[in-house]
Amino acid sequence: MSQIISIVSIASLSPLGNSKESIWKNYLNNQHCFVTKEFNEQQAYAAILDFESKEEVETLKQFDHKYKSLDSSVLYAIAASRRAFAQSGWKKEDVFGVNLGSSRGATELFEKYHQEFLETGKAQTLASPTTTLGNISSWVAHDLQSQGPEISHSITCSTALHALLNGVAWLRSGMASKFLVGGSEAPLTDFTIAQMKALKIYSSSDGNSHNQWPCRALDLEKEINTLILGEGAAVCCLEIGKSQNALAFIEGVGFATEILEHNISISTEATCFQKSMKMALKDIEPSDVDVIVMHAPGTKAGDLTEYKAIQKIFGEDLPMLTTNKWKIGHTFGASGMLNVEMAILMMQHQQFIGVPFASIPSNRKKIEKVLINAVGFGGNAVSILLSI
Repeated sequence: MSQIISIVSIASLSPLGNSKESIWKNYLNNQHCFVTKEFNEQQAYAAILDFESKEEVETLKQFDHKYKSLDSSVLYAIAASRRAFAQSGWKKEDVFGVNLGSSRGATELFEKYHQEFLETGKAQTLASPTTTLGNISSWVAHDLQSQGPEISHSITCSTALHALLNGVAWLRSGMASKFLVGGSEAPLTDFTIAQMKALKIYSSSDGNSHNQWPCRALDLEKEINTLILGEGAAVCCLEIGKSQNALAFIEGVGFATEILEHNISISTEATCFQKSMKMALKDIEPSDVDVIVMHAPGTKAGDLTEYKAIQKIFGEDLPMLTTNKWKIGHTFGASGMLNVEMAILMMQHQQFIGVPFASIPSNRKKIEKVLINAVGFGGNAVSILLSI
């Protein structure tokens, strides 16, 4: 059984747009996607879907009357999956697996139904079936009429890359030849924003001097936390073997988990990332890696510990480092696959997309191998090495 895995398509909807043309165009500018919105009668930054993506979701709701009762996280996943499937070259009769996840799941609906329960003492009929985490993969499989295995899961912020790991495992085991994988998140709700503020990691919207760049992801000298949430979904289609129409190849995968010392922390040198990056690199020389798309959520500790882990593995000859969270915020369970999309676009265009305020060298002449990182609360790290 071939160990080569091909990514034959990838699609997303996010604040950057829902087509590869608009997404790349927005990556090329140095503007962030944040707006201020009211959450629980307080203003906070957020990165919301662009107009075209919102229109696509609204159109989707009209496609099937059952879709009107689904959470945004499920609708985003269906929309992105349709695009990925259409671009993959797969046929309707093909058997393929589905593994999509979300960190929070049906947050908006859960909050709505719970509030109604508090007010009336009764639960809505659809409260349970529309808020289970399994909604994402089961509804995508329903929409695409898939006959393969369906898996939904949550591993916080590394959910999408864990979905990719699962897809790789199924393909390499010989139990499947095609898998659709990714993540979706719709976390822009009162309670979710309140949770992030309670952790004291959310960016302030009170007019501080950092507001030109409200999320300072990859600014290793920042003195305050600047995480901002965004929404979206990203999905890719995987095939076993070296496909002629592959966008990129999965050359290595790595994963690791740290012993929990705190509910949300990782160690000062991100041991989990060191282990996952080593595993993904395997026999490949670190100097062969051209770019690392970092997890870098915009928190003081999160950005710096990952950078220290990279230094431990790569030494003084660091690859070019970047992140997209300064632009689109942290999309939790979708973020890892949005990072994969960014990596593929940079390889296709042979153009590095950096962070406008980060003083990190960008000195490589080519982009042929890109390492992508993601980690969740408690140190559930994943690293994926892509090549063209």
